[in-house]
Amino acid sequence: MRRKLAALGLLVAAGAVVAGILLARSAARNPAMVETLPEVEVAQYQGTDLSSMADFRENSIKGVQHVDLESYRLTVDGLVESPRELTLGEALGRQAYQKVATLSCVEGWSVTILWEGVLVEDLIAEAGAVPGANTVIFHAADGYTTSLPLDYLAGQNILLAYRMNGVDLPPERGAPFQLVAESKWGYKWIKWVTRIELSDDPGYQGYWESYGYPNDGDL
Repeated sequence: MRRKLAALGLLVAAGAVVAGILLARSAARNPAMVETLPEVEVAQYQGTDLSSMADFRENSIKGVQHVDLESYRLTVDGLVESPRELTLGEALGRQAYQKVATLSCVEGWSVTILWEGVLVEDLIAEAGAVPGANTVIFHAADGYTTSLPLDYLAGQNILLAYRMNGVDLPPERGAPFQLVAESKWGYKWIKWVTRIELSDDPGYQGYWESYGYPNDGDL
């Protein structure tokens, strides 16, 4: 009798395991059965303490932009051989990179964040910069612009970021893309990037540069 009960118990336990596996597979086939938990920021990366998204200050020129991700297009044009207009999926469909970088604002605050994104250099290489191009002008959804030398972007693995501290950029942080302009003041870290324009005008002045901020933006 004890052997029969033990065998019955094993069968019940095995049945529960199989039922659990089948339920998990069913949930995988039916997303409606899966509850998505909120993303959580990482606070440390490889021994470096990270700032939080809450540590940023909102200082955009027209307030937070809410970009429609379905209709979004990232344009790469100007002095290029093959102008590109990429959907969000196409823009994300290349090698991703991570790095810790600190944004320092002229207002006196700074944040150290784990950024994840694609290389600006890769996007430009696909479009093909033509001889004479020496400057890259970035355009944002709110009309904000800034520029950086092409050489700077080609030599330092500069990211166009879509994630920070392990979570997708929220609208207030520049979704879908923010430029990670390392060693530059925060006004070079343009948010809500919609266009990357190659130019032969190294003296181009963006929004804050036209008000007297240094064009190089060096810290």
